Amino acid sequence: MAKETKLYEVEKPAERVILVAVDEDGSLADDFLNELEELAKTAGAVTVGRLIQRREKRHPGHYIGKGKAEELRLMIRALEADGIITDDELTPAQMRNLEDMLDTKVMDRTMVILDIFAARALSNEGKIQVELAQLKYSLTRLTGQGTALSRLGGGIGTRGPGEKKLETDRRHIKERISELESDLKDIETHRGLLRSGRSKKGVVNVSLVGYTNAGKSTLLNKMTDAGVLAEDKLFATLDTTSRNLKLPSGTSIMLTDTVGFIRKLPHHLIKAFRATLEEMKYADILIHVVDASNPDRMGQMNAVYETLKELGCEKTPVITAFNKMDRNVELPLPYDTIARQTVKISAKSGDGTAELAEAVETLIKSFKKPIKAVIPYSEGKLTALVYSRCEIINSEHRDDGICVELYADEEMENRLEQYTVLKEIK
Repeated sequence: MAKETKLYEVEKPAERVILVAVDEDGSLADDFLNELEELAKTAGAVTVGRLIQRREKRHPGHYIGKGKAEELRLMIRALEADGIITDDELTPAQMRNLEDMLDTKVMDRTMVILDIFAARALSNEGKIQVELAQLKYSLTRLTGQGTALSRLGGGIGTRGPGEKKLETDRRHIKERISELESDLKDIETHRGLLRSGRSKKGVVNVSLVGYTNAGKSTLLNKMTDAGVLAEDKLFATLDTTSRNLKLPSGTSIMLTDTVGFIRKLPHHLIKAFRATLEEMKYADILIHVVDASNPDRMGQMNAVYETLKELGCEKTPVITAFNKMDRNVELPLPYDTIARQTVKISAKSGDGTAELAEAVETLIKSFKKPIKAVIPYSEGKLTALVYSRCEIINSEHRDDGICVELYADEEMENRLEQYTVLKEIK
């Protein structure tokens, strides 16, 4: 009788990497490389060393100077590193030259972020967006990389569509990019129809925005029982999730969780995720979730506002929610000059979420006008629309119709104009 063959899973050892950065202005904080280390960890690597060179500007040919490159080469041998990760995106020439000088795998920040996105994308839309970003990134790096590509092997930067660059030429990649862009246009059209439908129903759209791992998904879960994945990791969730939320007054809004931001978010990624990120552009209100316990919270806030400006959202009203107040938080909190209001919360425990809902409600009321109108009983459809679209303060049945005091948006104000008896009620 033949012996049964047992199969054992052998856990692949984590890649050992050295983090490399160029400090151009003499103020490179440890937070920058701490964040890069967290990115490397999320991608499945372990950091064994760091190297920072202070220069007026990055070397155009090989990112760091030749002397530092030699120091780095010795570090790689001494620490038995499998490769390096630079904090900035490298040009094709810089990457190729570094690989030749160091005889090791060279990755940059963009490569790591794209790799994380490839591993985390679950929906069809997310996978399309990540593949498009990866292909556009690899397209500029095809020429003259025969030896470099053969050195890649496995690990970070080779997940998903990254492997395709080993077997396809520039023409095939361009054709694939064209297909993916067409698919994204279809998704964008579908999103537009959904937005149009919500707009006709008068639903207020509120988007959660913030730095990655600030607690947006946890907040969505706490306020709406959405049940989305929420982990203490960078980019734990990539897919946009929208849920209905009833405010204290009874008004329903659409609360949407969005992909987190990060410093130096790759340009290809922003372009690929534009269909998703534009949900923020069409939001009526943005809730900026900030990790108040993070030592670099001000830098993260600035990174978020810069990205929002790039997306054309700088005029959208913002409420800032300083999250994780249940942790050891340094006071005073940063002064947010952009936000209409700030609220202290703990998305994990739920503390402050009621105050956040009230802040949203107050801001929504500021968009609407309080008016008093008498709607004839013959206008049944209009009455139904008023009760579904407006916040009713008071209503009274009279001989000539229903007398209502309410908050109305511009469209409803126009519909009720002929029945309005008093504007700007107290």
